[in-house]
Amino acid sequence: MSRTIMPIIYCFILLVSMNNTKVLAQQDSKGIRTIYLIRHGDYSPQDDSIPDSINVLTPLGIAQARLVSTRLKSMNIDFNSLISSTMTRAKQTADVILKDFPELISEQSDLIRECTPPTWREDVMAETKSSEVEECVKNIEEAFQKIFIPSPDDKDRNDIIVCHGNVIRYFVTKVLKVDTMSWLQMSISNCSLTIIRVLPNGNMKLDAFSDYGHIPENMRTFTGGKSKEKELLIDDEKNSINKKQKYQNIFH
Repeated sequence: MSRTIMPIIYCFILLVSMNNTKVLAQQDSKGIRTIYLIRHGDYSPQDDSIPDSINVLTPLGIAQARLVSTRLKSMNIDFNSLISSTMTRAKQTADVILKDFPELISEQSDLIRECTPPTWREDVMAETKSSEVEECVKNIEEAFQKIFIPSPDDKDRNDIIVCHGNVIRYFVTKVLKVDTMSWLQMSISNCSLTIIRVLPNGNMKLDAFSDYGHIPENMRTFTGGKSKEKELLIDDEKNSINKKQKYQNIFH
């Protein structure tokens, strides 16, 4: 082999080696994004035909939000963000959580508002306009592409998302790579935790779904079953009877 060709070969080998090093560096990135999906607390009057601002958290819903916030706080995790849907019940739940995490800035997104995706249930689809279903899928799919992405570097990220039962269940079908029309086969509790990890290579792992271990059974409300209406009760110190707790300011 001539001496003039040897330097060219060495340069080629060096370039290939440098490119391989970059690829390996990307593959070795260990930053994991963990997403903590929280369904909003119990609310009333649960009527979508009225202005959204009237559908507010009940005293029970506020208590549920405080319990999930305490659960998050006990994890001793450095959270990076707190995003809620723009609907009142989700924003109020996020406001309760924010009191335990004042270092975070609460953001809102229209993409994760409650809506009804396609389902096999004909009775549900009969009550939903096709245009609303199409917009619902468009928004949730866009939200999924924006939220469920790997950490941008080698640092772990922990993001809190406060939204709605239908949205969370749809997300879970995407993570599990099953038919998205199966979302209605799942039941989800108010202020439960659904935890999903996004690995550096983009693969996703479902760590928990509708975990409500922080909520006593008598305070649990949920979707997908005969969930009886409940009220938050306190003991009357004078008469030793239960009465509904009155809130002058629901967030204090």
